[in-house]
Amino acid sequence: MLRGPCGLLRAQVAPAAVLAAALLSSLGRCSFLESGDPVASALSPYFGTKTRYEDVNPGLLPNPEAPRRDPELLEGTCTPVQLVAVIRHGTRYPTAKQIRKLRHLHGLLQARGPGGGRPRGTGGRDVGAALADRPLWYADWMDGQLVEKGRQDMRQLALRLASLFPALFCPENFGRLRLVTSSKHRCVDSGAAFLQGLWQHYHPGLPPPDVADMECGPPRINDKLMRFFDHCKKFLTEVESNATALYHVEAFKTGPEMQSILKKVAATLEVPVNDLNADLIQVAFFTCSFDLAIKDIKSPWCDVFDIDDAKVLEYLNDLKQYWKRGYGYTINSRSSCILFEDIFQHLDKAVEQKQRSQPISSPVILQFGHAETLLPLLSLMGYFKDKEPLTAYNYKEQVHRKFRSGHIVPYASNLIFLLYHCENAKTAKEEFQVQMLLNEKVLPFAYSQETVSLYEDLKNHYKDILRSCHASNECELPKVNSTSDEL
Repeated sequence: MLRGPCGLLRAQVAPAAVLAAALLSSLGRCSFLESGDPVASALSPYFGTKTRYEDVNPGLLPNPEAPRRDPELLEGTCTPVQLVAVIRHGTRYPTAKQIRKLRHLHGLLQARGPGGGRPRGTGGRDVGAALADRPLWYADWMDGQLVEKGRQDMRQLALRLASLFPALFCPENFGRLRLVTSSKHRCVDSGAAFLQGLWQHYHPGLPPPDVADMECGPPRINDKLMRFFDHCKKFLTEVESNATALYHVEAFKTGPEMQSILKKVAATLEVPVNDLNADLIQVAFFTCSFDLAIKDIKSPWCDVFDIDDAKVLEYLNDLKQYWKRGYGYTINSRSSCILFEDIFQHLDKAVEQKQRSQPISSPVILQFGHAETLLPLLSLMGYFKDKEPLTAYNYKEQVHRKFRSGHIVPYASNLIFLLYHCENAKTAKEEFQVQMLLNEKVLPFAYSQETVSLYEDLKNHYKDILRSCHASNECELPKVNSTSDEL
């Protein structure tokens, strides 16, 4: 087994590398900052769940390995004793389904014939011809797998967290790291890349060993925890397999906003409008995002759309996330109870061990999953909930919505529960305190908007969920047929 001595731990953080991150009281109201990235597309803020992590945290672009300490993080006599993180996998390839749709669209462009059968505007550029002549480099084998950029996402996240919380990530704790992952290769590989980043932190310049030879061992697969939605019968029946559950998504596809884009794209690409549909338009938009995220290039597919188009296509993506993973149906969030309980069991155990003056058995718990893992959990906790539901008919009213998936769960997004022990607490209740971070920024608590909570208060606020939300009960199908409850 391999283990790095504490003497090899790098300096905590060079002061020049520590850049203060402004507290964002509500991510739903924030807009992406100018990143200064010459490759970044003007459409980048609207890529939804296909968003790059650095587009949410543009301050990482100059030095993605340097930690950015949020000024709201507790200091002084309060010491972090446990970190529990739920982490989305890094940047990935498109799925095989998306690649097949793109291949179909590419075939339509190649079948247009000379000039597409339409007169070209004076001095106009034939975007369709340029795209038809451009080889497709996506292949079916890629099917959602982690790309090298995704591994880099994870290695860099590991370096930042280890520098930000050196006492928790000290090599002495390396053997006590607990890693859990979804069975999907992109998540397994993300966990392995994170461990490689930690090795790089402990041993700068030395190549990492195989993850199986590391003292903490490879991530342990647990789909019931990280892909709880696949194991919840009620969700599978009432949402996943229910043809009407995503009514608002399908209605928006045929609504005026999407139909306007459909006609515009048909004219731009010079293909018959009847050959196109909302799914093909969306995959063209996603290809713009994939080319940027994977290859760091500005794709010619981006030239098909403007910002107004991008806002509509972002809303289409958010509608799906809202009705399938968010507040659309109660079971979406309640299916995450098993993960919610697991997090608090870790925190409870750490509190108990500290109270008994015992070492914390698991100072760092890292759980690798999906956007579909994080969104239900955040919804269960009451985050990013708008006053009115997102529907096919209120696009204009929801322009300033809180529920924007790209701002919440980009690639490599992470939700961190940070448990502190406060030495000079005046009361026993104040001895243990908690902060939450979303994408490395302190996340105010949904119920108080405060940036720190007494652990007892946090548990008290969610006591009804902790007492009543059990996957075995929540996911049981009702004995009598009933319709899902819309919010």
